[in-house]
Amino acid sequence: MRQVSEKLQPWLEDFNQQVAVLIENGFKPTAINAREGLANLTKGLVTDIPAIAWVQDDVVINDEYTVPVRIYHPAPEQALPVLVYYHGGGHMAGSITVYDPICRKLANATQHIVVAVDYRLAPECPYPAGVNDAYAVVKDIWTTLDSRQLQYQRKLVIAGDSGGGALVATVSGQAQFDDTVNIAKQVMIYPSLDYTMDSDSMEQNAAGYLLQKDKVAWYFDNYLQNNENRQRVSPLYGRFTPALPETLLFTAEFCPLRDDGVSYCEKAKAAGVQVEHMHFPDMIHTFMNMENLVKEECAQVYQTITRFLRT
Repeated sequence: MRQVSEKLQPWLEDFNQQVAVLIENGFKPTAINAREGLANLTKGLVTDIPAIAWVQDDVVINDEYTVPVRIYHPAPEQALPVLVYYHGGGHMAGSITVYDPICRKLANATQHIVVAVDYRLAPECPYPAGVNDAYAVVKDIWTTLDSRQLQYQRKLVIAGDSGGGALVATVSGQAQFDDTVNIAKQVMIYPSLDYTMDSDSMEQNAAGYLLQKDKVAWYFDNYLQNNENRQRVSPLYGRFTPALPETLLFTAEFCPLRDDGVSYCEKAKAAGVQVEHMHFPDMIHTFMNMENLVKEECAQVYQTITRFLRT
């Protein structure tokens, strides 16, 4: 029997009551309140912010756009591999500031240099601006690291959650056919991979579990503003070849995007890619931004990523 974790149920009930009152009073989503909502959720529920040896804001320069990044080096005296992280937020919300505690934890746990990417967001900068920024960073991050005279290993991992997971899959999909980009492994946490929204989980988890189906549709309408073929631009419907990186993918049972991740794993495995899929049977979307409520589950994610990257 499907049942949300008891750790989350009281919070969800209170959240759903608040949403109902807002809707009754004419609330309409905007980019501003979407960004504030994710920022406030994370600030309120991810309060353990660890120290890290070296943190620096920087940029990755390319011809289209100079992409802001934040670099976390947990051991500056050592040459460590590099992990580029794309934050979640439906392509409209999130930032390197919002995700700062998560990236700190990821750097310390994995002993990787984490590069958090402040890619451009919709609706001001619709598709493919964010994708272009994401790809520019994996191509040109080495120049930025060299300019800081950081010690690093030229070994690249990419990771992201939700909309950031979509960027991970899209970047890896492009890199299959680009000899100048070598991605060793990829990690996706409840990724958004199907802009057609055609899945059982989208209907099963359409309402009541924080991320609502109508909110997903709103995100996608703001992101895809130029009559893009939504199947064609969905990572789930891209080409899958053995050149894709080794993959670790997390899904949550009560997430509208659950089946996106399951289908991606199946397609990648069929193409000959080594895939590890970890499913949380009682979690909801965005639970990594709710760590104070689900500390064991979040710790499990960090531990699993660490083991995956070390093997």
